[in-house]
Amino acid sequence: MTFYGVRGSTPVAGAEYDGFGGHTSSVAIAVGDDLPRLLLDAGTGLLSLTRVFSSTPFRGSILLTHLHWDHVQGLPFFPPADRDDAHVTLMQPAQGDPLEVLSRAMSPPHFPITPDGLRGSWHHRGLEAGEHEIEGFTVTARDVLHKGGRTFGYRVTDPESGGTFAYLPDHCPTRYGPGPDGLGERHEDALALAWGVDVLVHGAPFVVSEIERATAFGHSTAEYAVALAREAKVGRLVLTHHAPFRDDDAIAAIASDHTSTALEVVAAREGTTFTL
Repeated sequence: MTFYGVRGSTPVAGAEYDGFGGHTSSVAIAVGDDLPRLLLDAGTGLLSLTRVFSSTPFRGSILLTHLHWDHVQGLPFFPPADRDDAHVTLMQPAQGDPLEVLSRAMSPPHFPITPDGLRGSWHHRGLEAGEHEIEGFTVTARDVLHKGGRTFGYRVTDPESGGTFAYLPDHCPTRYGPGPDGLGERHEDALALAWGVDVLVHGAPFVVSEIERATAFGHSTAEYAVALAREAKVGRLVLTHHAPFRDDDAIAAIASDHTSTALEVVAAREGTTFTL
């Protein structure tokens, strides 16, 4: 599991962001030394992933958590998937015709082409919650509340190694209720996705002092991610979806403040790989 985009909302650039990276959400999943065939989200991080493929086409699946700009903006800028010999299955939470729904954000006058203008063989699928077999992995999709459209969290298991991770970059637990500590409910779907995983990747664009703003924008706090990880007995917590206004020092401080002997907490960094 390699991170190519770890930023939320909008890409950022500048020396103060170079350490963790400025691209928006994109995670690539590969087996051994094989090229990735499962991608989670399609933010601008796909630009960085391009060099991994070199002259080879992408042949696999892209799994979107939802359709906000920072999770789809990289789609038309990923040359390995925009060529005649590419084979792409693009999956999104079911909410109407998947091609038509995606085209609302990617079509004139907002963009020069629609999704069906991309070259290669593209298949658009609306995914329902439940367990799916995708590119050799077992993927569990569960609905999680996030403002502005249906959103999934995912649990991915490699049947051969038994390695597991959960991916919840956009998740607003306070919409389920305050929970036992005001950080938001550790609700059934979040616990089912995260329970006992080797790595929990969870959005943390805000901290507890910003919880009202987090709720207004449909997100969680770093403190909630830590509480969920502890309750779900995960092996390692990786904070992602870093706020565009936080520089490297601020992101590092958030992770450092919450790591302990009981739970390792790190901040997602572009180019970092976790082996499960």
